[in-house]
Amino acid sequence: MQGIRSFFIAASGIAILAMAALFTASLTVAFIGVLAVISAARILTARLKPAPIPVKTRNQRDMRIWNDGKGTIIDL
Repeated sequence: MQGIRSFFIAASGIAILAMAALFTASLTVAFIGVLAVISAARILTARLKPAPIPVKTRNQRDMRIWNDGKGTIIDL
């Protein structure tokens, strides 16, 4: 009787350990999948942003830049 009880306790311990390992592995795969989707979305949105257009003024002395506390003002 003692041998059967020991066998069932050992078998249930191994089963619980295997379930915990499977749960951890599935969470790891899900986390890697979410990170892959987020990385792909960031790469695609970076490509969709328009390129900035450089602006040249006629004369640098005519341009005034100041900050009024709400934001930077550039007067061309």
